[in-house]
Amino acid sequence: MTIQVRFFASLRERMGRADAELEAGAANTVGEVWAAVAGGEAMPDNLLMAINQDYVQAHASVADGDEVAFFPPVTGG
Repeated sequence: MTIQVRFFASLRERMGRADAELEAGAANTVGEVWAAVAGGEAMPDNLLMAINQDYVQAHASVADGDEVAFFPPVTGG
């Protein structure tokens, strides 16, 4: 089983890809997922994260089959 990772908006451009796969068990939390797929890039302070379309914090646990999404905060005016 795997964890599907998605990058949205400017993060997609910054990471140079829209998605990634991570072997389940390679990470236990969303923060560890970021560390595994971000190529050594530090997690931005204001990064938004979701597991299966529910907002979570970096310490949230991940499991087989989860979809983890990372995206920049939404701004508007």
